[in-house]
Amino acid sequence: MEEDDVTIREQNFHSQVREYIICFLLFAILYIVSYCIITRYKRKSDDHEDEDAVVNRISLYLCTFTLAVSGGAVFLLPFSIISNEILLSFPQNYYIQWLNGSLIHGLWNLVSLFSNLCLFVLMPFAYFFLESEGFAGSKKGIKARILETFVMLFLLALLILGIVWVASALIDNDAASMESLYDLWEFYLPYLYSCISLMGGLLLLMCTPVGLSRMFTVMGQLLVKPTILEDLDEQIYCIHLQEETLQRRLNGSSTNAYARGSFAHQLNKELDNIRNQRNKLERRKKASGWEKNLLYPIVMLILLTGTTISVLLVALNILYLLVDETAMPKGSTDRAIRNTSLSTFGVAQAVLEIILMFYLMVSSVVGFYSLRVFEGLTPRKDDTTMTTIIGCCVSILVLSSALPVMSRTLGITRFDLLGDFGRFNWLGNFYIVLSYNLLFAVVTTLCLVRKFTSAVREELLKALGLDKLQLSNSPTDPESGKLSANGHQKTL
Repeated sequence: MEEDDVTIREQNFHSQVREYIICFLLFAILYIVSYCIITRYKRKSDDHEDEDAVVNRISLYLCTFTLAVSGGAVFLLPFSIISNEILLSFPQNYYIQWLNGSLIHGLWNLVSLFSNLCLFVLMPFAYFFLESEGFAGSKKGIKARILETFVMLFLLALLILGIVWVASALIDNDAASMESLYDLWEFYLPYLYSCISLMGGLLLLMCTPVGLSRMFTVMGQLLVKPTILEDLDEQIYCIHLQEETLQRRLNGSSTNAYARGSFAHQLNKELDNIRNQRNKLERRKKASGWEKNLLYPIVMLILLTGTTISVLLVALNILYLLVDETAMPKGSTDRAIRNTSLSTFGVAQAVLEIILMFYLMVSSVVGFYSLRVFEGLTPRKDDTTMTTIIGCCVSILVLSSALPVMSRTLGITRFDLLGDFGRFNWLGNFYIVLSYNLLFAVVTTLCLVRKFTSAVREELLKALGLDKLQLSNSPTDPESGKLSANGHQKTL
């Protein structure tokens, strides 16, 4: 009997060690990828080692950790779904015994823990540490900045806890809720993270429909469009004439002290735009026939199909919510994940669900940076400040943490939420879940209709040549002439 107990303890020990090693390897891969992404966009600094360089390096490591956690949150639900299907297809395979329910639950708990840690501790610390200078009268240095940062974190924690305490007291007035107000670990943190998840879900609801329509424009800029009723040689010739005209006017304005100011800057800006247009036209001319006539339509068709399937799945989920209460998103505490397949069509449907999740995540990021409110957070290669990087990491963390909840709420997948992701209070509210589905379906449909109607209108005007009849409204020349929008000079 004692030998059996020892054997069981040894098995549990080896299983835990194996899970820790797997989690560490997965996180190490995400951390390396995140570091490469951030260093690609981070503004390059000199090699002089000073106090600010140390602070920037620490903030960089914290941002890399946060971005790695965001990547883990994105891959969390797809990894769980594909693991469930693999275990169902090969239940007795020796080489996949490491892929078990304990590992999956451990990953969900770790992502939830690290998400809270990054959102409430690491990112505020990185921002305050970056902006700190030390208290007045104290000796300058790293220690003074760390002290100021911890004081600011303490004041911020008091402010947030006070807001949550007041909001909870106003919403729930019963005796049990009033007693739970003094429970920090079991009440405050889950309630606060539930509020953050709801905000992240609303942010996804705002960004994803915009991103789904914006994806067509982005892919249209990356790919070469087919040339239908267009003469590229004529357009390139006209662009060359406009470029030469602007160059002559820019050289002539250099002799005028007054014109060397804002007007010269405007001329340079117009010249850069025209050169970009010329490069795009030359790229379209040099592109092969299959790239113009085959690749572009296929990619557009794939985007349209993915968006249509997403809207149809949300519409079906709305019907399920109205007739079946089991369609409500809920959490699961069952350690076993291979009891039954959650996809009607097996592995094929699971793969489709995973593709749609990644598509929605990419669309939400594109939509986030397309909104005017968040345009200032758009990263630029080798020219992004650490403050902007911190804002980007926090935004992506909020979006990625809400992705599993949104995917389950919209009915993209039937996989139950595990760990703390299934403990959110608002997931049990029927009216919130139904309104979320209705808003997503309606807003996405309206964005797509507006996008395609405007695109068709522009292409028809371009094909008929009516786009050249637009009036010119560019800034005027301080001298006798005026510069039109396309670069030509028009007389008074």
